[in-house]
Amino acid sequence: MTTAPPTSSAAHTDPTGMVTPASAGPGRRRPRTWSLLGDVRRKPTPYEIVTSRFHYHFRRQPAPFEMSPDTPLNLWYLKHREGSPLQVEDWEAFRDPDKLTYQSYVARQADSEVVIDGIVDQYEARDHDASLDPRWVAALAKIYVPSRFALHVMQMSALYLGQMAPSAFITNAAHFQAGDELRRIQWVAYRSKSLSLCHGGNLGESKPAREVWEQHVAWQPAREVLERLLVAYDWGESFVALNLAVKPALDLVLTDTLAEVAEANGDGLLAAIGRELSLDGSRSKRWSAALARFALEADPQVRPLLEGWVQRWSEPAARGAEALAGLLSDAPRPGPAAAEVATKVRDQHQALLAECGL
Repeated sequence: MTTAPPTSSAAHTDPTGMVTPASAGPGRRRPRTWSLLGDVRRKPTPYEIVTSRFHYHFRRQPAPFEMSPDTPLNLWYLKHREGSPLQVEDWEAFRDPDKLTYQSYVARQADSEVVIDGIVDQYEARDHDASLDPRWVAALAKIYVPSRFALHVMQMSALYLGQMAPSAFITNAAHFQAGDELRRIQWVAYRSKSLSLCHGGNLGESKPAREVWEQHVAWQPAREVLERLLVAYDWGESFVALNLAVKPALDLVLTDTLAEVAEANGDGLLAAIGRELSLDGSRSKRWSAALARFALEADPQVRPLLEGWVQRWSEPAARGAEALAGLLSDAPRPGPAAAEVATKVRDQHQALLAECGL
């Protein structure tokens, strides 16, 4: 004779944190939930499992990290994250529209790199670089080769944003964006060296590129706003400045417009690389607009704050983009006039703000 196991009204929690209430009734098992997410009564997604509540230190009392509250690290976070005027009740409720994890991000970018590698192989098999007009290569030496410095700033700013963000759902998106910038830097380095092998000169060296970055008049408005971006320490202002102002404006010139002008000047390789890399910029806009909408829906009172930051950063970013567009006039087949690019920057910026709900 067998004996039925005793029943209990208490919920059972397995080692993974999944909770199964025992009071579901005979013949019916209530949906399992995950204690970390609360009583949501559903199976968590892989995205939620590896991201939820990762920032255990946010709003932790008396200080974020297990050190004296008056240590520089704790004081920094208390001032620039907990003390930021951009606050909502629960940042954990935000979701990246692409729901990327490290695994899915790496897989997606690996597929994209296969595409670019294939394109490069096709063009190099035709000795593409040797066929380029030297005047076009000279134009690239002024705008494309020095762009590595601008990309480094945007990479560092994205890493800082991710480091200071109040939720890992924001941190991961920012860090993946930083990975995108590093990828662009690598391709600038590759193409610079490849061009130098065919056209000589010092295209593959850092010193002349740095001189252009530091001294060429067309780079200085962009350089100024980028260097100011590095000291935008409040996490909320850093997000707005980088993702809603500076990056969209400079990406329009350094990726999109440059690809169009490259195509017109017979540089199909650079154009194809630019079009592929522009997909990363589109993803940045998606998660940035989603975060701005989330903040506005969670607390409509943050609207004046966000709009004030947008106003502070959008004009310097537009001036930087307009000045850089002037460098494309040196191409054998010049790009659009700087004023036309400036108008396009402002139009696309307004479209992005509309997506944000601003």
